[in-house]
Amino acid sequence: MWLVCQTAAVQGEQTDAERVWIFHGEGAAFACAVFRSETEGRGWAARHGVTGILAEYPVGDGCYDVAVREGWFRPSKDHHGSPSHVAGFSPGLGHVHLRGGVPDSGSGHSEASDADH
Repeated sequence: MWLVCQTAAVQGEQTDAERVWIFHGEGAAFACAVFRSETEGRGWAARHGVTGILAEYPVGDGCYDVAVREGWFRPSKDHHGSPSHVAGFSPGLGHVHLRGGVPDSGSGHSEASDADH
């Protein structure tokens, strides 16, 4: 289950050092690469021609907690906040879908998804 916890860049005191970009290949059980920037991640994806999601994550916190704290997500259903819901709350802050190492058409940086599932 993929849920977006935020689709815009974080504002305030958070710095790039407090965020990473993680690539999760389509159909893969685990993420396979971590980068300091979106540009670095896109470069790697292009070199390898991979398909999947490159997503931004907070360091030292979970996406669900950040989303609730910042008001990007409001728990409204009984299962919200449950272990399985928190564990599936992703892919991070910003994200881009890649196909063959390039952004999937119609799927640009920080595309919104419904975080209420």
